[in-house]
Amino acid sequence: MDSPYLPQAPTRAEIDAATGAMVLNFGTNWCGHCQAAAPLVQQVLQGQNDVQHVKVEDGSGRELGRSFHVTLWPTLVFLRDGVEQARVVRPRSVEVIRDALAKVA
Repeated sequence: MDSPYLPQAPTRAEIDAATGAMVLNFGTNWCGHCQAAAPLVQQVLQGQNDVQHVKVEDGSGRELGRSFHVTLWPTLVFLRDGVEQARVVRPRSVEVIRDALAKVA
C-alpha cells in the first residue's frame, strides 16, 4: 500500500543538506492526478532502497513546495546530495519516472 502525503515537511535547509538520492513527491491525498500517478511512482521506486522517497503534502502557503516552485501535482523532484537533478510533473508512464531516477540513482 502506498503511504499518504505527510503535512509535516522537512525544511529546505534539511533537504539542501541531505546526502544521497532523494525523490520529493509533492501532492495531496485527495488529488486525482496524484492518485493516478501513485502506482507508477511506487512501481519505479520499489526495491530502490538507496533512494529516499519523501511524500510532502503541498498547498498554498507550504514553504517547501514554494521553494521548489511547485505549481501542479504531483510534482516529483529528484535530488542528489540536496541538488535538483530532474523533475517530473504529472507523470503518465513509468519510463519518464525511470529516466529521471537514473539521473540520481
